Amino acid sequence: MNSEYLTVIPGTIPTRNLHGYLLGATSPRPIAFASTISADGTPNLAPFSFFNVFSSKPPVLIFSPARRVRNNTTKHTLQNIIEVPEVVVNVVSYGMVQQMNLASSDYAEGVDEFIKAGFSALPSDLVRPLRVAEAPVQMECKVFEIKPLSAHGGAGNLIFCRVEKLHLHREILDENDRIDPHKIDLVGRMGGAWYCRTSGEAAFEVEKPLASPGVGVDVLPASVRLSPVLTGNDLGQLGNSPELPSEAAVRAHWEALADVPADRAAAHAAARRLLAGGDKAAALKLVLGADQMLEQ
Repeated sequence: MNSEYLTVIPGTIPTRNLHGYLLGATSPRPIAFASTISADGTPNLAPFSFFNVFSSKPPVLIFSPARRVRNNTTKHTLQNIIEVPEVVVNVVSYGMVQQMNLASSDYAEGVDEFIKAGFSALPSDLVRPLRVAEAPVQMECKVFEIKPLSAHGGAGNLIFCRVEKLHLHREILDENDRIDPHKIDLVGRMGGAWYCRTSGEAAFEVEKPLASPGVGVDVLPASVRLSPVLTGNDLGQLGNSPELPSEAAVRAHWEALADVPADRAAAHAAARRLLAGGDKAAALKLVLGADQMLEQ
């Protein structure tokens, strides 16, 4: 039966297939390049994309070394953290992604991935695991909880980490000591063998409705909401305006136009160009004026 959706119910398909759908849909994901150490002092380095930051007071990261789907075994990172509950979470920039990928190889226990992948190790200040010198940010963490989700292959083991100290390369900071997304040049994990680079044209800003709530798409005229020209992103920007302009302001804007749109479609196309250039106020007056000023 043809359908607009492929519906998947977990438990009815192989775990490997479900794993692929989940990773392909939940992307891009940040990468925790986790440095741990065994009780006998052997370093280990491995990347995990089941990872994010979940709190800033206290500063808490969580990543998950999942049980292997193919044979239900656990990873050296988890074994090390059980023995020594400390970890350095290094972030991964584009300039080190291939070395990071090499470090993800399933090496035998005792193999030092710092050496195998050609990374430089730095001593940490507050924890025993080493830092990756090439990583633009290194976070020294103490592990305060390990939560296994099940004993089945593919099951996660949530590692709750409290950040004790951060090291940020000065070269990734702007003049206000904030991280510049283009300078840090991070990579994100996608499905399969795919990654993305979160800098350059791939990085863009979206204005947050923090000062005052946006008026909403629902208050826009039906001709705007149902426009075949305007996209959902366009409507989201228009609806993120703090208030609607008055009819007088809309009329004044239209009367000042050097090139008056011939019809509603042309007005909406011109509004799209204004939105692309960051002029949301003018775009809103243009689409609202299409109803007021043009014979339809």
